[in-house]
This record gives sequence, C-alpha cells and structure tokens, in this order.
Amino acid sequence: MYTLRRSRSLLLVLACLAWPALADNNLRAPRPVVWKDFLGVNAQFQYFSPSVYQKQMDRLDALGLNWVRLSIHWAMIEPSENDLQLNALDGAMTAMQSRHYNILAYMVGSAPFAANIPPGAAPSDQYPPKDFNVFAQRMRMLAQRYPQVNTWQVWNEPNIVWLPKEDPAAYDRLLETTTSAIRSAIPGKPVATAGMAYYSQMRNTPGLMLEDLLEQGLGNENLIAAYHPYSEYPEGDDATAKDFLVRGNFLNSGLHSQGVQQVWATEWGWSSYTSGEREMQAMIGVNGQADYTLRRLALMATMDYQRIFLFNLSDLDARASNRDQSYGLVDLASDPKPVYAALKHFFDVTGPSLAPADPPQLNNAPSDLYSIAWTRPDGSHVWMFWSASGASLQIPGLNAAALYDPLAATRTDLSGQQGVSVPLKTSLQLLVW
Repeated sequence: MYTLRRSRSLLLVLACLAWPALADNNLRAPRPVVWKDFLGVNAQFQYFSPSVYQKQMDRLDALGLNWVRLSIHWAMIEPSENDLQLNALDGAMTAMQSRHYNILAYMVGSAPFAANIPPGAAPSDQYPPKDFNVFAQRMRMLAQRYPQVNTWQVWNEPNIVWLPKEDPAAYDRLLETTTSAIRSAIPGKPVATAGMAYYSQMRNTPGLMLEDLLEQGLGNENLIAAYHPYSEYPEGDDATAKDFLVRGNFLNSGLHSQGVQQVWATEWGWSSYTSGEREMQAMIGVNGQADYTLRRLALMATMDYQRIFLFNLSDLDARASNRDQSYGLVDLASDPKPVYAALKHFFDVTGPSLAPADPPQLNNAPSDLYSIAWTRPDGSHVWMFWSASGASLQIPGLNAAALYDPLAATRTDLSGQQGVSVPLKTSLQLLVW
C-alpha cells in the first residue's frame, strides 16, 4: 500500500514553519466547533455488565456527545487460537448501535498464541504479532462483524509499549497489512494509525514515529493520524512555556502539510487519583481533574484537530493501574464526578456549537491571560478565559454580561456604566453577553 518513495522528513518540513518561543495566549479557532462531532470519549463497555454500561451510556447521552472510542484487547477475545469469545463485545456493539453512536474501535495486544515472544522471555501481550497477517485477519473479521464501527484504529501506543523496543518499520508493515485487509472486505472504511503516546516520541529511537510513517507515505494513503497529548498541566508539561500549544500546533501543521487530512487526539485527560504510588502525573484529585479538563478542552478547540477523545468515560476497576482506575467522568457506579458536572455546565453555557470570534477589548489584562472568543448561533458572545496572576480586568463598552463558573456551577450578573469589571481565576470562566 505504501510506496517506497520517501517524502521530506516531518522534522525538516516543520523546521520550515515558525516555531514560536512562546505561544500566544490570545487564541482563535480555525473553524466552528460542534461538540458532538468534535469531542468523544474512550470507553470499555464490554468489560462492564450491561446494566452498568447502559447507565454509562445514559450519562454520555446527557452530555450530548456520541463519539465513542472502544478498546478491544485481542488476548481477551481470543485467549487461545480460534477460541473467539465475542458475546460481551456483541452486546456492547449492539447497545452502541441502538444509541446511534459513532464508533472508533481499536484492537491492541497480541493474543498468547500469536505474540512474537523471544525464547526465555516472560509472556506479554506487548510483543508484536509474529505474523502480521493473523492480526490483520482478526481485525478484518471484526470489521465485517461490526459494520456499525465508523473507523478502525490499528493498535495503541506502539511507540512506547512494544517489546523489546519500538520498531517503526515493523509497525508500518502492520498498519499496511491491516488496512489492506479491512479495506479489501469493506472498501473505503476509514482507518487510523495507532494513537501514538504523547507526540509519538519513542523510548529508544530518535525522532517521531509519525515522522517515520510520513516518510513511508502516510500522507498519501487516506489514513487518519492519531496521537495522545498527555501532559502535566493543561497548557503543557511546563505551563509557563505553553509547550502543549507549541508542540501540538507544530505537529498538526506538519502532518496536514504532508497530506494528512484528519488528525485526531484519541486520548487525553487527567486522573483524579489521590493515593498510592505517583504514576507520571501529579495527584490533583477530583477538583483538579475538572479544572484541567475544561482548560485543555478550551485549548484543543482552538487547534487544528479534527476530533478528540477524552480518556475516560468511566473509572476502571482493579485490573487497571492505580492511576488509570480514576480517569473517568463517572465512577464505577456510573455516578457523575465533578469533571462530569463541570462539562455539563460548560455545554449548558456554550450550547451545542460555537463559531470563532474576535475577543472583547480589554483593559488591565495580565500577560498570562488565556483568551478565547466565540459566537453562539443566536449571535450572543461567549468568552472563555483564565489567568494565574491577574485579579481582575475591565471590558470597556460592555455594560452588562453574565459570568459563569462551570466548576462551581454559578452565574453572576455583571454590570457597569463604564464597562464591566471581570474577576479572574486560575480556572476557566465564561462570560456571555
């Protein structure tokens, strides 16, 4: 499928673009956003009982969202060769179809009989398959069995999880083989690369795995490019450097410039865990999770992503790591966590869609103010903002507005003959007029 001709290196292409030392805080989206088309969630419905995942789906429906990214672990659906155990997956797929969800599904891990485990090594599903055709045929079977799946994704985070080390050329062959198998059965079926961890950096190999895929023709193959921009803070690993905006915009621009039409962030989010061993993320608790999620969502809506998927719809049980058990919008009983309530309030204020707009004129705005302006379909204005240093600012010429704090679920009516004075917080607020 891929040609042998080599395109220019992604890094070379991106080096030709402006690489700002510091991203601008005054942001404007490249296009309107429709939340139900732009924002999806990761889910693992088949690992819960139907009564539980139906409650999870009810919560998702109440948010007005309908894109779901479903994980399928090969070892769990085929514990031994040709022993396919699909009843639970069948039920979850039928339930999603009945709710008219758009589905992105991926299969990850090597079944025990298929893993390319070196002699003497401990068993692990993180070894790639020894025969890529076997993996491809299983994904072809799933694609035929579940036509309701809109898009299939090939593996997950091979840039950091493959043993004994990442192998960009081998993953490219797996992607090629699997895409060909799926499309031979269902012509034109959308296929996505694995969601690469972070910005597709690799543990032992210099460069980016997405760069290697571009060099093998990714931009010419009508594939969706995907990665997982996790970071310590909403603004990046170094909030003052705003490295999420710099890296994300840089990578997205390079991918699009080389012919990739769709760039999806198929995982992002924060755990609400508060105890146990620290796992590469600070313990911010349920309130921090809500705060960080809203700020990151506001930023991502201004960037050139075509779709993003929050991790995760529900908390997970003890089969997941201590940290990974607590990424959910809802808990194990499907009850809303503060992050769910904050998103619900956020969507209640913004409405289902927004169009980019110019920000209001501001007086006394601090240098670290994040400012994102939108217009609702009814013509009213929505301004999203936050600052770590400022106490307040003034908007001259605006005599009345409603200030919303989605974390506290409050509304405050502001007014002033000479303009309104707006209090600032480190968390996201919305001003509507």
